[in-house]
Order: sequence, then C-alpha cells, then structure tokens
Amino acid sequence: MKKLTTLLMVLGIILGACTETTSENEPSSSSKTHPSNQTMPDEMPDDFGFSVSFGYGKKNEINTFKGTVTKDLIDDGIATIDLVLSDAELLEVYEKMKEIEVMQPKKFNPKPMTGESCEQEPYEEDEWEIMIDGETIEHYISGKYCEPTEDAKQFHALRNFVYNKIKNKDDYRELPEASGGYD
Repeated sequence: MKKLTTLLMVLGIILGACTETTSENEPSSSSKTHPSNQTMPDEMPDDFGFSVSFGYGKKNEINTFKGTVTKDLIDDGIATIDLVLSDAELLEVYEKMKEIEVMQPKKFNPKPMTGESCEQEPYEEDEWEIMIDGETIEHYISGKYCEPTEDAKQFHALRNFVYNKIKNKDDYRELPEASGGYD
C-alpha cells in the first residue's frame, strides 16, 4: 500500500510539472522584468524601441531595434527590408503606448462565459518586446479567442497603428505581394 501511495505521489508531481496552469485573473503576458503598476516616463527615453511579430505564425515583424520590417509572403516565404521609423513616428507610437499603459499587467485571455471559451483556427498572434527606460516588457496576444479582451483589442489597435505607418512607406510598397493564403 505504501508503494502505491508513493507511486501516486510521484506521478502527481510529474504530471503537475508537465501541466501549465494560469489563473483566470492572472495576466497572460510575460515580462523579463515584472513592472507592476509602473507608468511610462512623460518624455520618450533614448532607449525606447520595440519589436512586434504578428499574423499567422508571427511571420510579419516590425523591429525598431534592428531597423527592419519583415513581410509574410505566405507561399513565397518572407521578405525582410531595412526600414527605420523617424523620431517623430517613434514619438507617436510612444504616446499610443502611454495611452494603453503597456507597462501595466494585462489580461489577454477572456474569462469563459459558460465554462468554455470560444476558440477559432487558424488564428493570428502578436508578440511584443518593448524597451522603455532600461526595462524590457514582453506581451503575447493570441487571436484564438472569438471574443478578445479589451487589452487584446488595444494591442491590436496599436499594432495596426504602427503597421499602417509602415505600409505607407515606399520601401514597403515595393515588396512583392503575398501569394496563397491560410486555411
């Protein structure tokens, strides 16, 4: 009987270590530093930068650290170009980030209404890395939920704001069109 109890305890520990659980109230973002309830400086710091990978498989990317933009061409792979946002454009993005308080904990996974969340496939994903005043904050937003949270909607709007700036640049418009699609 003692051996059975020990075996069950060991199995419980092993299974528990393999299962990732998240509290419904816990933010579904991760941070290299966990800046709880911090605010962004009024002035944009010199080290401000960000990267956002997005879309199906996160193949699109805007990366101000490297000064690059990557476009998902779907069936034809990806295309990466050098493309730098101006200081004025970075300041506009910084102000938008202040509006949605990107340094605050966020909730991206909706609370199920009837015990289950509506999920869809395929879905887009956004992965943000933001450097502000020496701190790096990371957020991951899954588009698998039919009803995104308010935080997820704000980050999608932020991504679209930045992406629209990129799409209007001549270098980006010269990239080939994507061919194919995602099912």
